[in-house]
Amino acid sequence: MEETFVPFRGIKNDLNGRLLCYKQDWIGGFTAGYRILAPTTYIFFASAIPVISFGEQLHRSTGGILTGAQTLASTAICGIIHSIFGGQPLLILGVAEPTVIMYTFMYNFAKGRADLGPKLFLAWAAWVCVWTSFLLILFAILGACSIINRFTRIAGELFGLLIAMLFMQQAITGAVDEFRIPHGEDRNLAQFQPSWLFGNGMFALVLTFSLLFTGLRSRKARSWCYGSGWLRGLVADYGVPLMVLVWTAVSYAPGSNVPSGIPRRLATPNPWSQGAYSNWTVVKEMLDVPLLYIFGAFIPATMIAVLYYFDHSVASQLAQQKEFNLRKPSSYHYDLLLLGFLTIFCGLVGIPPSNGVIPQSPMHTKSLATLKHQLVRSKLVTTVRKSMQKNSTLGQLYGNMQEAYEQMQTPLVYQPPPDLALKELKETTIQLAASTGNMDAPVDESIFNVDKDVDDLLPVEVKEQRLSNLLQSLMVVGCLAAMPIIRKIPTSVLWGYFAFMAIESLPGNQFWERILFLFTAPSRRYKVLQQYHATFLETVPFKTIATFTIFQTCYLLACFGITWVPIAGVLFPLLIMLLVPARQYILPKLFKGAHLQELDAAEYEEAPALPCNITEAGIQGFGLGSMGTSANDEILDEMITRSRGEVKHTYSPRITSSSDCTPIHESKSALSPRVAEAKQIYSPRISELRHTYSPHRGEKHSGTPLVGQGKNMSPSGSGLRPHNPTSS
Repeated sequence: MEETFVPFRGIKNDLNGRLLCYKQDWIGGFTAGYRILAPTTYIFFASAIPVISFGEQLHRSTGGILTGAQTLASTAICGIIHSIFGGQPLLILGVAEPTVIMYTFMYNFAKGRADLGPKLFLAWAAWVCVWTSFLLILFAILGACSIINRFTRIAGELFGLLIAMLFMQQAITGAVDEFRIPHGEDRNLAQFQPSWLFGNGMFALVLTFSLLFTGLRSRKARSWCYGSGWLRGLVADYGVPLMVLVWTAVSYAPGSNVPSGIPRRLATPNPWSQGAYSNWTVVKEMLDVPLLYIFGAFIPATMIAVLYYFDHSVASQLAQQKEFNLRKPSSYHYDLLLLGFLTIFCGLVGIPPSNGVIPQSPMHTKSLATLKHQLVRSKLVTTVRKSMQKNSTLGQLYGNMQEAYEQMQTPLVYQPPPDLALKELKETTIQLAASTGNMDAPVDESIFNVDKDVDDLLPVEVKEQRLSNLLQSLMVVGCLAAMPIIRKIPTSVLWGYFAFMAIESLPGNQFWERILFLFTAPSRRYKVLQQYHATFLETVPFKTIATFTIFQTCYLLACFGITWVPIAGVLFPLLIMLLVPARQYILPKLFKGAHLQELDAAEYEEAPALPCNITEAGIQGFGLGSMGTSANDEILDEMITRSRGEVKHTYSPRITSSSDCTPIHESKSALSPRVAEAKQIYSPRISELRHTYSPHRGEKHSGTPLVGQGKNMSPSGSGLRPHNPTSS
C-alpha cells in the first residue's frame, strides 16, 4: 500500500482501482455456481455464533437495552452494505468484543448519572457514534491507513491476548452467575430454591465444559486417524456449531422433572415482540441529552475510533496477505470511510456498530482459496484425462494443463495477465517418465497420478468476488427470523463458547508461546527440537527473550487491570496506541536491533523440526517454543494461525555442518515437512548446548549450508531476512 497523506488521495486511488473490477466481482461469484455455498456457510457459522454470544453479553451488561437481536441486525445490515458498496469484499464485518466492552463502560457511566440514566443511554451512545464517525472519516481523508504497518506484532498479539483474557473472564463470570439468582427475579420461584439453584449451576458447568471440550476436539478433526477425509474436514469446519446444537439438545434431557427455567436459556426477545423496535427511533431523543454529555461523548468516541481504525485495518490486512496472491487492489482508505458512515448509521438507529473482525476475515479468504483450488483442479483433471486418452507425452500433457490453467484466469482490464503459473513437474514424475527409455512416449497414470500430482502443481489463488459476503450477511438476517429457535440455546453453552474462543485464539500467538516457555522446566526445553518452533528461538539469547516477554506481560496486565476501573476503563485502547511510540523509541534502547527485529517480526516465522540426539544436561539456557503442524486436506488450513489468521512462513535456521543432528526438510512443499535431510547439520545454538564448536563461541566453521527446499523456505542461513509485507 502506497503511503500517502495528501487529503482524499488514498480514497481516490482505492475507488479508481476497485471500480474497474466491480463488475467482475459479481460475475466471478455467480460463475462459481453452487460451490460458492461452501465458503458462504463456513464463514456464516464463524460469524453468527460469536455475534449471538456478544448479544447475550450485552443483554446482561446493559440491563436488556441491547440484546442479540441488535447485534445480529448490526452484523447483517453492515455486512450487506459492505458487500455491495465496500471496497474489499473479502473483509467480514460484525459486532466484536471491543465494541461490547466499550458499550458496557458507556452504560455503566450513563446509568450512574441522574441526567442521563438508562433511558438516555442509547441517545448518548448515538452521540458517541457521531463523534466516532467524524474521526473515522477524518482518518480516511488524511490517509491514516498508510501507517497501519507501524502497529507491529507486539501490539497485535498483546491486543489479541487481552481479548482472550476478557473472553475467559466472561466465561468464568457467566458460569459462576448460574449459581446465583438473576437481578430482579422473584426469589420465591421453584427454580431459585437453594437445591434447584445448585442443580442449575452444576448442570450449567457440565454443559459449559462439554461444549469447550468437544469444540476443541472437533477443531483438530483433520488429524484424526479414523473417518474419511471429507468427513474429517466437515467436522473440523462445522464441528463447533454442531456441538452447540448437540449440547442444546442434551439440555432438554431432564424434561419435566425439573422446574421451568433450568437450565437458563437466552433472554433475547423476538425482533417482532412489543417494544423490540424502540431503539430504532433513538434519534428523536438525541436532543434530550445535556450539552455537556454531547461534547463529553468525544472522549469515548476517540477510544472507539482508535479501536476501529486498528481492528478494521488489521483485519483487512490479514485478509489480503501476499501469500494469498490476490490480483485485485486493496481499499484501506475507502473502507475506513465507509466504516465511518456505517458507524453513524448504527448509532442513529440504536444498534452497536460493526467493524472488520479477526479471524473471520482471513478465514473467509482461506475458504475462497479452497474454492479456487477446487474449481481449477476440476478443470485440470478433465484436461489431463483427455490428454491421456489422446496418448499425449508428458511434455504435451503439461502444456495442455498450462493452457487450461491460463483459460481459468479471468482477465482484468486494469492490469496485464498475472505472472502466476503452474508449478514445475516433480522430479520423481520426470524420472518415472525417463525410466521408460523414451520421454516422448505416451504418459499414463502409472507416471502421472491424476488424483495427487495435479494438486502439487497448483499455486495458491483466491476466488475474489462479493457474492459469498452478501449471502452470509443475508443468512445472518435469517437468524433474526429464527430467533425463537436461537432462544432455546442455554446460556451455559455460550459460556463454554466464550472459553472456546479464548483458548482457540492462543495457538499461533508467539507472545503466549513465550509465556509458556518461561514456565517450562529447563531440563525439558530440548523437546522443542522435535517440533516446529519460532525462528527467533535459535537466534536470540534466552535472557533477551525472557526480558522481552516479561515486559509484554506487565504491559498486558496493566491493560487488563485498567478494564476493571469503572470510568477509566474506557481508556484501555490508549495503552494499545502507546505501544507504537514505545516500540519505535523506547524498546530499541533496551534491546539490540537484530534481536528486536526477530522478536517483533512482521511475518509469522517458524523453523523446521530438528530431531537431535541431545542429552538433557547442558540445555539449561536453551530458549525454545513449539508450533506443531499436522497433515491436512484443505489448502492453507494448517498454514494459517488460529489466533489472527496469519500465514505461517517456514524458514531454515542458521546452520553449519556437524554430525549430531539430522533436520527435516520438505519433500514436496511447505505443506508437508516429512522427509529427513540426507546431510547431517546442526544449529549453532544447539551445538552450543552440546559443548561443540559454534560461531557463538568464536570458533571456526567450514561453511554454512542451507536446509529446506520448500516454496516458503528462505535462505536465512546466509543472513537474509524476509522484507516486511506490503498489502497491495
